[in-house]
Amino acid sequence: MIDRRILLLMSMALLPASASAAPRRLLPSPQTFDYGPARLDIYARAGASSLPVVLFIHGGAWRAGNRTNVDVKPRFLLDNGFCFVSIDYRMLPKADVATQANDVEQAYRYVRANIARYGGDPNRIAVMGHSAGSHLAALTGLRGGLPGVAALVLNDTRAYDLEALARSGGMTPAYARAFPDPSQWRVLSPATHVGSRKHPPTFIAYSRASGRAAASRAFAERLRATGTEVTLFDGSAYSHMSINRDFREGDTLTRAVMTFLKAALG
Repeated sequence: MIDRRILLLMSMALLPASASAAPRRLLPSPQTFDYGPARLDIYARAGASSLPVVLFIHGGAWRAGNRTNVDVKPRFLLDNGFCFVSIDYRMLPKADVATQANDVEQAYRYVRANIARYGGDPNRIAVMGHSAGSHLAALTGLRGGLPGVAALVLNDTRAYDLEALARSGGMTPAYARAFPDPSQWRVLSPATHVGSRKHPPTFIAYSRASGRAAASRAFAERLRATGTEVTLFDGSAYSHMSINRDFREGDTLTRAVMTFLKAALG
């Protein structure tokens, strides 16, 4: 006699995959807009209204990458009640880092002025960046170029204080190409713009890549001294690439970011 449990397992194995798992909602295609110097993609579900927004700035050493380098972030964030925006900005060597920061600020202004019609809340925008994008998010957010920004999520860069980076021997070829003029290091350093005022809540994550932990901790302490709410995440279990790529359900960093965003954006 065949055990009933074996029959049940056999019948389940014959079912198509879609019959044994809950259907996943389709990810809507992004709507692409020209915000001036470059383009951005807005991901939003039909019927969305007044949802918090994550605006993402890709990495790539200030000279590579584009707005499509988002992995599963759009699906995950839309499934968790957000709108998601990913931006392009002009790349080195055609545009220097100062120009890139201006691009980011222009993209943010465009999103804040228009996101309501796609279901987002312009008063609940978090700006998230990875690597070079993390530097640009920190620089623009702290110098006042993102007015009304609700939170910053900074994911794995050493470029918080360029003068300190140079003193420590951390001005690698990638950084040296991005910041060739020492007279510009202070103005292009997010740390320069911390000052004494309180800034938007900030999440800082670092990977096991060289120098990330020390730079992130020093920057976090500088921000905390102003009364800014700072969450510092030890991502030493991640590489520089996986700390960005692994943003998804079940990931430890993702859970920490989502807890932070829900507290910061409501």
